[in-house]
Amino acid sequence: MLTLCHWIYILVVLAVITAMILRRDVVMICLIGTFLIGSIYTGSIIAGLQALFHSLMTGGTEIFDVMLIIAIMVAMLRSLEVMGADKIMLSPVRRFMTTPTTTFFTLGLAMYAASLFFWPTPATALVGAVLIPVAIDAGLPAMYAAMAVNVLGHGMGLSGDLVLQGAPQLAAKSAGVDVALVLSRGALLSIISGVVATIIIYIMMIRSLDKEPVSTTKTKKTEYTQLEVSRNPLAQTFGRVVPLVLLVVIVVMVINKIKGGDATALLGGTGAAILIAATISVEKNKSLERIVAHLREGFTFAIKIFAPVIPIAGFFFLGGSESAMILGEGAPQLLFDIGETVARALPLNKIALGFGNMVIGIITGLDGSGFSGIPLVGGLAQALGGPVGAHVPTLAAIGQVAAVWSGGGTIVAWCFGLAATAGVAGVSPLELARKNFIPVMAGLVVATIVGIFIM
Repeated sequence: MLTLCHWIYILVVLAVITAMILRRDVVMICLIGTFLIGSIYTGSIIAGLQALFHSLMTGGTEIFDVMLIIAIMVAMLRSLEVMGADKIMLSPVRRFMTTPTTTFFTLGLAMYAASLFFWPTPATALVGAVLIPVAIDAGLPAMYAAMAVNVLGHGMGLSGDLVLQGAPQLAAKSAGVDVALVLSRGALLSIISGVVATIIIYIMMIRSLDKEPVSTTKTKKTEYTQLEVSRNPLAQTFGRVVPLVLLVVIVVMVINKIKGGDATALLGGTGAAILIAATISVEKNKSLERIVAHLREGFTFAIKIFAPVIPIAGFFFLGGSESAMILGEGAPQLLFDIGETVARALPLNKIALGFGNMVIGIITGLDGSGFSGIPLVGGLAQALGGPVGAHVPTLAAIGQVAAVWSGGGTIVAWCFGLAATAGVAGVSPLELARKNFIPVMAGLVVATIVGIFIM
């Protein structure tokens, strides 16, 4: 039987989706919903206020490891930028950027690799600022350079999140399943959607170049064309050693089957060690103070991304097993109960669930944050997938990939990731979002169909 708390939960979920469609923030809606459910369930306003705090505490605790790894990697990147090692890390790929075709794929793959380790927004500043001017000189139009960086970084790279594993961990916790299962399904679906989108964009680029001579696609260099590579031996050393170290870490993770939290810990510890070594090497006697500045910058970036996610996740955790941590022992799993009721009342099937979670994921991304909607699609996967007999990790991965492709910054013009890419490339954010729309949607549809078959 659905209680008043269940119906309030349903109304709040609908309000969240409506607000996202209208491009309004949903944090306050989630906070009010949590307070109402807590007060009604316990019959006490005081307990409702306590539940509100517990939801924030639970949300923050569950995703703190994700925030921490991102903060460490951004801090590490900042320490490498000080000595100029960041540009050296990318210098080998420039030799492949000779024609529009080779430049397009080299730029995109470099962004994909960088986004796996540094996350797309910091990687955009690294890859975009260094390589986009080279790409333009090679005859690649600025718009297609931006699309390559945006789609393969904020799209394919972030939606799979294979190394830092922030997205799959959040989806797995919301769906109540093993992160390794969501990670493997999300990896497959993100690559499929990325490959489809990239192929379509490449065809669009070839047609554009056929209509317009290569010479007219080159644009005047901007302040982002500072391509000089530091000759400092220290920068040369770190620029070559750091990529090798990170590659070795990935190999060790694969060989020893290190996954989930253990993989995050290994990568985070390695990043912290590189941060310490780089800061001491370049800052010398100022390193004690400078490492704090780098860490502060890393945590500022991470908190800016995840501050709105914590209260949203806290509310949606009411729908799963974490509800006992918020409302107390014996608390109902609201979303799971609702899912069972819906599954009994409606003729749901894998096709409807797959495309339904994809559409909801896209809608949740309209707020400009690809991560704020992951708790919702993960919770829905657990609530609806189980009763129908669908593979919950795959269903959660479909929603995760769709949410990140949308809100991570490929088809939402007001998203920071897309705006940053457009700014570095010198193109219009609205035009970039418009040109991304068909390739991205085609990629998501194909990935969802594949997900339904393996569900």
